[in-house]
Amino acid sequence: MQDRINDFLVNTPYAYPVFFVAMWCSVCLLISFISGWYALSRRFRKKSEPYGETRSAGPFFYTVYMRFWGHYSSVIRITDADDGLYLSVLFLFRVGHPPLSIPWKEIEVSQTRRFWQNYVVLTLGEHERIPMRISLRMARNLGILERLSNHSHAS
Repeated sequence: MQDRINDFLVNTPYAYPVFFVAMWCSVCLLISFISGWYALSRRFRKKSEPYGETRSAGPFFYTVYMRFWGHYSSVIRITDADDGLYLSVLFLFRVGHPPLSIPWKEIEVSQTRRFWQNYVVLTLGEHERIPMRISLRMARNLGILERLSNHSHAS
């Protein structure tokens, strides 16, 4: 049996690329389920472009942590717009990760400290409650800290 598999792989030059692509897609889908991206995509799949004033951060030089400390390192772009938060990943990682558009009324913003590092935590989706931790630097670049301070003054 092993000889037949080896013969197939040796005599079928396209088997390796097909296997690689299948594995790549499977891993991207698994990450989407574990991180919570899939759950968010069921309600918040992007349908329009950001509205109003926007600020973007990423994808490079930033790491975003989601549920179960799953992380996206240098592959996610976040855009803060008047109508909500827009999330997308680089094209190569798009399987299972459609672009998202989450309205601000569906996001809770807080701060936390873990492992000697300060993070801004965005809890995404009123029902899904998927945590997304971003660095203070990314939050500043997006203007999310201003939203946090404006929210606390409004309360």
